[in-house]
Amino acid sequence: MRTLILGGARSGKSALAERLAHESGHEVVYIATGQAHDEEMAARIAHHRASRPDHWHSVEEPLALAAALRAHARPGRCVLVDCLTLWLSNLLGAEDEGRLVEERAALLDVLPSLTGQVLLVSNEVGLGVVPLGELTRRFVDEAGRLHQALAAQCDRVLFVAAGLPLALKGKLA
Repeated sequence: MRTLILGGARSGKSALAERLAHESGHEVVYIATGQAHDEEMAARIAHHRASRPDHWHSVEEPLALAAALRAHARPGRCVLVDCLTLWLSNLLGAEDEGRLVEERAALLDVLPSLTGQVLLVSNEVGLGVVPLGELTRRFVDEAGRLHQALAAQCDRVLFVAAGLPLALKGKLA
């Protein structure tokens, strides 16, 4: 089962993903994509680390997400990726401009073959005004294209607002 969970900032999407991982009854591998480029982000990452159950295995992978999924997804395991938005930002900021195209293609290629349960968390950023600035507009465009491609491959797509999930594809439970 592959699930894409979308929502705005502080919508409750990560909390929902963590609840679904817990309720799966499977061993959980948490793939975190954030990088601590400043003190504020370092504090956020530390908070997330501290809030995860001790028995969950954590993997920090800011760029090679497809490889991490391939290495950790298997029957009887739930892999939770939080979040695709940071992963995309990391790739947009990578020195190798072709890395985004390569990693995106690798993710879309590996996703159908993954076994076990996979939960992908990402910010829906296309609901607001058109952003100013070339990089910000590119980010919104890339995120929108990524979400559409992932939604086509996922068994379930959930949208979260105010902590309330809405099934866009598949069922809530």
